[in-house]
Amino acid sequence: MIEERDALYGAASPAALAEETYENYRRYVNPSLARVMKLSGSPVETRAHGCTVWDQNGKTYLDFAGGYGVFTLGHTNARVVEAVRAQLDLIALSGKTMFDPLLGRAAKRLAELTPGDLQISFWCNSGTEAVEGAMKLARAATGRTKILATEGAFHGKTLGALSASGRETFRTPFRPLLDGVAHVPFGDAAALEGKLEDAAAFIVEPVQGEGGVNVPEPGYLRAARDACERAGALLVADEVQTGLGRCGYRFASERDGVVPDVMTLAKGLSGGVIPVGAYIARAAVWERAYGKAPLLHTSTFGGNPIACAAAIAAMNVLEEDGLVENARVRGAQLIAGAREVANAYPAVVRDVRGLGLLVGVELTNEGYGGTIIPEMLHHGVTAAWTLNQQRVIRLEPPLVVTEEEVRVAIAALRAGVAAAYEKLGTL
Repeated sequence: MIEERDALYGAASPAALAEETYENYRRYVNPSLARVMKLSGSPVETRAHGCTVWDQNGKTYLDFAGGYGVFTLGHTNARVVEAVRAQLDLIALSGKTMFDPLLGRAAKRLAELTPGDLQISFWCNSGTEAVEGAMKLARAATGRTKILATEGAFHGKTLGALSASGRETFRTPFRPLLDGVAHVPFGDAAALEGKLEDAAAFIVEPVQGEGGVNVPEPGYLRAARDACERAGALLVADEVQTGLGRCGYRFASERDGVVPDVMTLAKGLSGGVIPVGAYIARAAVWERAYGKAPLLHTSTFGGNPIACAAAIAAMNVLEEDGLVENARVRGAQLIAGAREVANAYPAVVRDVRGLGLLVGVELTNEGYGGTIIPEMLHHGVTAAWTLNQQRVIRLEPPLVVTEEEVRVAIAALRAGVAAAYEKLGTL
């Protein structure tokens, strides 16, 4: 593997490669982020497979940050990589003037897996694009402009998606944002009453990921579905992070037996190989929006043959390898182990919660995280904060994670929490 690394990155020493990469980030990518990453001891990733990432020195790490939900099938899944390589020999990008069989097959497969009568899908390149498209669809289909979202939500960082997101730190520098967007508390169905009568849609994550891994009480989405139907608003389920097995269901909306009017997807849709996003809608909703104007919303690169080849392979692997069930079983193991750590260190860990393999460890003070995450990295396990709630550390490994790998991660978490308590005491 050293020869392969040298072919891609040059024959520089590991230290020289690390310094070169840091300097390039500092000068050409994101100077302030580069400094933060260097202070936290972030190494240089040079190879990855399954749940394992290798750094420039050949040290291995279990990936329990998981690309924030991207690597559902682990890194470089062989079947997905092979599908992409085979497609590259045929055609890489579509000119959009002819039918593309791969786009048709990917859309059909997605319709087969999604719940109920979700049928027509638009393919793009990211989760935020999928959200933007879903919001446009809702306005066009209903003739209304208001979008209702939830406090603490995260839907992306383009202006429309950011308008529906719920953390002011990300929103304030870019005001004025999209008009007609309002927010209600997450998980409170009663808060929807009287707020949907003039709304095009209610957009909601079945589980808030970046909001701190907030899991609503069972029945919340069902109540939201009923409220939307009474008001004539569309229910948009943002499953960018929660979908495709992440929460121990194919789609987390199924926990409440709910079929949304529109569902947004990305992250794991390509199995962690190629950027892919999509939203899928009921045929009647699509027809009302775009039946007479099929080019109102388009994407040059969206639904390209390489992306569709990856998505088809990824959806098939998800089903055939039983990864939804593995997410449920391994998620229960991870939550139980993290709760044991919390019980041992109540001064540091306030709560552990999650659904499937989307797990949040809430600290009593966000100051502990600056010790816990680097210490876990020292013990060979990656983890990350949630964007909207810096007090919550997320554990989000690939759905292929094994029982032994979960044990290793729990031990690393325990070591990190113990180090934080020893260093900082009670904050």
